[in-house]
Amino acid sequence: VQLVESGGGLVQTGGSLKLSCKTSGFTFDDGAIGWFRQVPGKEREGVSCISSEDSNTYYGDSVKGRFTMSSDTANNMVYLQMNDLKPDDTAVYYCAAEAPCRYCSDYECNHYDMDYWGEGIQVTVSP
Repeated sequence: VQLVESGGGLVQTGGSLKLSCKTSGFTFDDGAIGWFRQVPGKEREGVSCISSEDSNTYYGDSVKGRFTMSSDTANNMVYLQMNDLKPDDTAVYYCAAEAPCRYCSDYECNHYDMDYWGEGIQVTVSP
């Protein structure tokens, strides 16, 4: 499984960005995939995840109502639309996958469950 992120950059507070993750070798019917973020000195945080056995999309509390995850399975893509961005959203964002999914129901989007990671992409929100 390979994951390649794109779409990061610098944006002002209140602005929007859309991250993309191009996947290869990942099977959407038997796995989980999502977005994580990390700032120096802090644990990697689950932002949003989907899984093959959970109809709900997981969102971290800090992004609910502002971020939306979507997928285009025909083109092996996942996206993260980020609106109303805040300086606290500044981080390196990673696309990650658990494949196959060991426990996909009520998916909790924990970084330690993920098997594959992209290289990450910087998102910076200026005050």
